[in-house]
Amino acid sequence: MLRVILLVVAAILVVGFPSDESSSTTESPEQTRLKDAKKLLNKINKESGLWNNKVTIASWNYASNLTKENLATKVNVSLQSADYVKKMWRQVAEYPWQNLSDPDLRRQFQKLSVPGLAVLPDAAYEEHQNIVSSMENTYSTAKICEYKNPNNCDLALEPEITELLANSQDPEQLKYLWVEWRKASGEKVKSLYPRYVELSNTAAQLNNLSNYAQYWLKDYEADDFPEQVDALWQQLKPLYLQLHAYVRRQLREKYGPEIVSEDGPIPAHLLGNMWAQEWGSVSKISVPFPGKQIPDVTARMVEQGYNATRIFRLAEEFFVSLNLTRMPDLFWKNSILEKPNDREIVCHASAWDFYDGKDFRIKQCTRVTMDHLLTAHHEMGHIEYYLQYKDQPIVYREGANPGFHEAIGDVMALSASTPGHFKKIGLLDDDSVDTEAIINNLYVKGLEKIAFLPFAYAMDRWRWSVFQGKIKSDEYNCRWWDIAEEYQGIEPPVDRSEEDFDPGAKYHIVADVEYIRYYVSFVIQFQFHKALCERAGQYDPQNPKLKPLHQCDIYQSKDAGALLGSMLQLGSSKPWQDAMELISGQRVMDASGLLEYFNPLIEWLTAENQKTNEYIGWKPTTKRCVKTRAELIKSNKTNSDCK
Repeated sequence: MLRVILLVVAAILVVGFPSDESSSTTESPEQTRLKDAKKLLNKINKESGLWNNKVTIASWNYASNLTKENLATKVNVSLQSADYVKKMWRQVAEYPWQNLSDPDLRRQFQKLSVPGLAVLPDAAYEEHQNIVSSMENTYSTAKICEYKNPNNCDLALEPEITELLANSQDPEQLKYLWVEWRKASGEKVKSLYPRYVELSNTAAQLNNLSNYAQYWLKDYEADDFPEQVDALWQQLKPLYLQLHAYVRRQLREKYGPEIVSEDGPIPAHLLGNMWAQEWGSVSKISVPFPGKQIPDVTARMVEQGYNATRIFRLAEEFFVSLNLTRMPDLFWKNSILEKPNDREIVCHASAWDFYDGKDFRIKQCTRVTMDHLLTAHHEMGHIEYYLQYKDQPIVYREGANPGFHEAIGDVMALSASTPGHFKKIGLLDDDSVDTEAIINNLYVKGLEKIAFLPFAYAMDRWRWSVFQGKIKSDEYNCRWWDIAEEYQGIEPPVDRSEEDFDPGAKYHIVADVEYIRYYVSFVIQFQFHKALCERAGQYDPQNPKLKPLHQCDIYQSKDAGALLGSMLQLGSSKPWQDAMELISGQRVMDASGLLEYFNPLIEWLTAENQKTNEYIGWKPTTKRCVKTRAELIKSNKTNSDCK
């Protein structure tokens, strides 16, 4: 009996006496489900962070030193990570998360349920990784010979070719550079691209999506997103047409009507950029009021002894002035801010999150120019976004949508590129704002911002059609030029064929980076700029005493910084429409901010084109694109005989 009593006492000591209090704290079935869901998500978050860190380290090591050994390591680590993602994906697929009452937990599971390329079988995933890496390597190591000097064949895109395109006014040299770069880059990866498309589409289908275009568009969380993008273009197209007509006339006066027609597309090689995606260099021969202040502070930067580190310190100071986060010590220790002399690297500027909450880096082959100063603001905008959302779960450590991430640094650059700001930081003496100076400044900005819009749209219109099967592999190049003509109003300097692969001469095409994010960014950055200027007390359309939108500089505004930071901290934890509403009060993308910013230029261009009776738009190009170069040769011989 005593033994039985002792056993009962022991049991009571272990489990406790039953009471009303203990029964009242018993978890409900729903509470238990939520607790289990959080436990699983915490486990996935921890494991995903470790794998993301490993993959990012391997990717950085390869991008910053293009060796076969680093490529092999990168592919191997990616394969291991993909194996983990597949296992995690199966766990998520088997878990009944759809019925959870907590919307945040459902959102995390929903994002995890679309794992991307990792769902490919191991061999297919490795093949996809190798194809993209091979195309990227070809692009990053491509060299061409110097014009009229075949003994020097060491011209890289950055900096030599880019600088020649920006500064030369010899149409034959520009044509040579344009053609040779495409031979050295795009043409060499043409055979790889159809298989890349096939594997990408297979991955999308394994994610229960119809094609890779749909996979890219999922992050924009709107079924009608392509229609929204097109509606924005219809809103912006009239401004682009006016800019196009004015630039075409200026180029015709410079190069002659035999090169630039009165009513046709603009020859792409004359626009100062390898892809005609921004036309800033054309300002040298086309600025509306020569001699009036245009804030190119490159010479002053050189005079003051700027280097790459000082450029990035200046960009950092802008963010700090808004009471946002300073770059951590590891940023300065681990970033690559100048092109090294001892190895090949991917020079395309990029910002990196290593998913450990401490390591954030930029890789940029910085040169001491105003353009690279503003690029530094752009890339540091990515880092600031990383820093603001670093405490979110891994699945939320991304922009509200991809366009948001691209917009943030450019919002800073809109302020940092004003004459007033350059004067504040000692890079400009005269911040004149008379009417002619304003038109000049907006024109130069328009050559960057407005000219870019149809290029960015055309890039992914082409790729969406490729992934959707509307453009076949035997018509890649000709359809590329059809779309470029339709949206940009440009033409190649020489006839093209399907043996060329001009899309592959652009980094984002070969590096598997969707591009509509940049289009979105170039619209919403003006939406953000307007909202932040209002919060800074610098802009009010109803108050003529305040600065117009294009002169606003939010530098040193803690109020603007607080508003921006509150949005950045969300990451992708909320739909982008919520993030947009938080910062701008709107739930849709709206181009009215951009149009308001450029309104003085719009009015001036319209009046100027009317004065000269310019043809607005363009008639079909006379350049041809055919199946083979043999057809071009035969056709040219026939034409020659006829003459």
